[in-house]
Amino acid sequence: MPETDSAAASAAAAVPLPSLATQAERLVELGVPELAGIPADRLRAYAATAGGDGRDGGLLLAVHPDLAPASALAPLLRHGDKPGFVVTDMADVDRFTPDGIDLPDAPLYVVADPDRGDRMANWSPEEALPALHGEDRTPLLLTEGIHWLLQQPAVLERNRCFMTIGSRLRKPNGSFDARTPAIWISNGTGRDGRERRNAPKVGWCWWNNRHTWLGFASTSGRRT
Repeated sequence: MPETDSAAASAAAAVPLPSLATQAERLVELGVPELAGIPADRLRAYAATAGGDGRDGGLLLAVHPDLAPASALAPLLRHGDKPGFVVTDMADVDRFTPDGIDLPDAPLYVVADPDRGDRMANWSPEEALPALHGEDRTPLLLTEGIHWLLQQPAVLERNRCFMTIGSRLRKPNGSFDARTPAIWISNGTGRDGRERRNAPKVGWCWWNNRHTWLGFASTSGRRT
């Protein structure tokens, strides 16, 4: 496996999440209940009880991707004053669905202990997936990664971005599309356009490729 310097990981990725109640208000402010077809009061009520013992600093509130797909959530992202976007050659972004993930069958759920995976920077997705499983962790879905950044925009840092390989696209023949979703910060080059420099970018990388600036976001589990 490629080696990385874990001591260089940014502290921004380790900041505790806001309470679930605060996260719910953030989603209401962004209009997520409307786009998901969920009453805002239902979201608030779920957040009030999902933390259990109240120690919910390691829990991320998520809306099921069937109700709030990546294409709808990505424009809500912000890095500074720049809104998020999906790259032009990923118009099929919502076809990247959970693979090998025990996703709760509920409109709302929580993701425990999200981690940016800096320690796996310069690994390929093919290398990272079994390593995560060996740690009893599973990769984040693309929508979960977006939810995380909606609550904690500072987690997305230049040269400290991440892949979300829990979302995969199967071809009609049953094989996987070699593209794997990731979220990083645009340089404003090529088809992104100069006006999108420093904007949060939902894009993709090849399954077998390595990138020094991409970790692998993961969770210790999900529950309703």
